[in-house]
Amino acid sequence: MSIDLAGFLGVVLLAYLVPGPDFLVIVRAAARDASLGRAAALGAQTGLCVHMCAAALGLSVIATRSALAFTVIKLAGAAYLVYLGVRALRDARKADVPAPKPTTAADGRRSSFTQGFLSNVLNPKAAMFFLSVLPQFVDRGGSLTQQIFLLGAVDFVIGVVYWLALVRVAVRLRTALDRPAWRRRWERVTGGVFIAVGVGVAVVE
Repeated sequence: MSIDLAGFLGVVLLAYLVPGPDFLVIVRAAARDASLGRAAALGAQTGLCVHMCAAALGLSVIATRSALAFTVIKLAGAAYLVYLGVRALRDARKADVPAPKPTTAADGRRSSFTQGFLSNVLNPKAAMFFLSVLPQFVDRGGSLTQQIFLLGAVDFVIGVVYWLALVRVAVRLRTALDRPAWRRRWERVTGGVFIAVGVGVAVVE
């Protein structure tokens, strides 16, 4: 079994370096607390595992070949991003009031995990990656299922390392965001970006 691992690593690294919905969710969570950023990152990578398993089982083929199924997934993902954007804009109005604390630390991590998970699992581009990009690096003579899981595991590990590094950087924003004026600007910018990305996902074919 001969897999083009070097080529795959290059494509995966490039994909992570280009900011997308996962990037926005993780940075916003990490700016509140490092543990929330890590939870969001784990959620995003768990969503990636869903795409990996779906591709290995052939379910993604059905979704991407069915115009209706693909559209439903795309619009659900777009709606969720717009929802996050609207929430951020609402938070900007409350910048002078300390951000509400979750009932418990576990509640906060659970919420961040869910946001990371949904941002990834509702992203049709993630499914397309496993179906259109990943197959370019497998050995057609070997087991496609095994190779998808192998390359997916590599993708997962790279993502975990990258997201945790990003969290360490983003968490430094907390000091600035303790100032109401800065927090207001931050929420407005992230909210606008979330909405713009969501609209872009909805309208792009």
